[in-house]
Amino acid sequence: MQTLKNQDLEWAQDWKTIVDIFYTIDLLKAQFERLEVTYLREVQQKILILNLEKYAWSLQNYIIEKYKKEKN
Repeated sequence: MQTLKNQDLEWAQDWKTIVDIFYTIDLLKAQFERLEVTYLREVQQKILILNLEKYAWSLQNYIIEKYKKEKN
């Protein structure tokens, strides 16, 4: 039973980290929107955000799979 509680605490910490990452990406988007840059820089910023989001989604999926396997 203690192992399950520890696992739940670990999962909660990992999930909070994922949520914080997505929040940080949203903050970065807002910062980029306030800049007056050339079209090419704007495209580069959008690509950066997309790559960060893609990575964050893969981390989220990793966390889900990690704890799904541990529960079984």
